[in-house]
Amino acid sequence: MTPEVDDALEAVEQQYGAGSIDRVQQMLDPARQERHPLQKNAKWILPGLSKKPWHDPYEHPEIAPVVRAFEAGHADIKEELATAWSRSRPSFTDYEHYLSTQSDWQALYLFRAGAPAPEAAQVVPTAYRILDEYAIRTGTHCPLLESHFSTLLPGAVVKPHCDLWNFSINLHLAVDIPEGCGIKVAHDARTWAEGKCLLFDYSFEHEAWNKGSGTRTCLLVDLWHPETTLAERAALTALITEIRLLLGDL
Repeated sequence: MTPEVDDALEAVEQQYGAGSIDRVQQMLDPARQERHPLQKNAKWILPGLSKKPWHDPYEHPEIAPVVRAFEAGHADIKEELATAWSRSRPSFTDYEHYLSTQSDWQALYLFRAGAPAPEAAQVVPTAYRILDEYAIRTGTHCPLLESHFSTLLPGAVVKPHCDLWNFSINLHLAVDIPEGCGIKVAHDARTWAEGKCLLFDYSFEHEAWNKGSGTRTCLLVDLWHPETTLAERAALTALITEIRLLLGDL
């Protein structure tokens, strides 16, 4: 790593104590990494986290309040999304995945580039409020990626891929789900139940599809893996932010 990264990690360890970020240091050493075969294309695997592709959305005390809040707000979220789709289409853009950009995969961002997207508060206020109140302010939300409405147009396919790491996991609120849609994580394919959440570790290979005749929209929220510590979260945030600065991505 670079001196800048070393300094950032040293500052976190000084704050939280010796040994507090040993797993992060181990993650940075490829020779010490152990990973599931279906995580092979992920960039980083933080050791010691459960190698579990799917999680019960209600099983983690830190995450369950986020799940329940989004599910309770589903009716309002769906109504606001429909209005946004019909009246504010410029708010949606081609989704820019780190591997590719797809025109049949549309996104409306609530959080991006390390900060909330304030324009979303006017377009989809209920989702924006719940994200802020239950995820961002509580520290449950992982600020290193984004949170957005993910709309797959009819016929869209998201090809099998691994996302960047395992120290955050992905929450899907099923907002508007036509027939013919599904998602597969590792070897387990599932469907969304409208108004309910799915939770999975996207460092495992996964794919999704919309074989229906209508648009499929889920609200995607990146949350810290519940088995990470506060020290690790601070170190990982400092690490990824410094790497992106060095690469000119911020």
